[in-house]
Amino acid sequence: MNQALAMIRSAGIRGIIASARALIFDVDGTLAETEEVHRRAFNEAFAEAGLDWFWDQVTYARLLRTAGGKERIRAFDQRNAVPSLTFAEIADLHRIKTGRYAALIAGGGCPLRPGVRAWLAGARRRGQRLAIATTTSHGNIEALLSVALGVDWVDLFEAIVAGDDVPRKKPAPDVYVEVLARLGLGPVDCIAVEDSGNGLVAAAQAGIPVVITRSTYFSDDDFAEALLVVDDLSDLDA
Repeated sequence: MNQALAMIRSAGIRGIIASARALIFDVDGTLAETEEVHRRAFNEAFAEAGLDWFWDQVTYARLLRTAGGKERIRAFDQRNAVPSLTFAEIADLHRIKTGRYAALIAGGGCPLRPGVRAWLAGARRRGQRLAIATTTSHGNIEALLSVALGVDWVDLFEAIVAGDDVPRKKPAPDVYVEVLARLGLGPVDCIAVEDSGNGLVAAAQAGIPVVITRSTYFSDDDFAEALLVVDDLSDLDA
């Protein structure tokens, strides 16, 4: 796309975003570049549990194609013909990881991505409703946003749907379908903000237009069906 066409399309997208009745945000990779913190937390949990596992960036990038932390642990365990962990042990390991993630986030090492605060503030000025549709857990959302947005962060969002609230995680549309039900809105009334191919597919299957903000681990995903793709939200002042 040439620069002039890109500018025309961006201007049109600004109007679409401003007229939407609600903005629905993914969390990991979209609101903040959390995946490296997650990876570190997993590795610390493995060490605490006495496992000789270590997820480097290449391994973790591959595992991110599987949605959900417990599901990633299971997928990694199944690389062997005979998995070594029971479902209960995976749940225990994931609880350790969640605690390590919260502790790392509390250290202040994961700020919101550029443009996120401006988008949230702009939406509130326009009277738009805000929601979250994510595969991560409520505990992880709380850990991140209580630090990034303050203890009253939850008051910003009318609907918060996490992976464990629905039968299927992204790329299934379940979290978005549930958010729409809670808001009482149709899909064309909303804009989803995502960073991954899985997220794009999930929102698109629910009929919701999508703006993509590229993140570290998903920058090469196929975003052909998105309304617009930007490096970060500051590229498109909403």
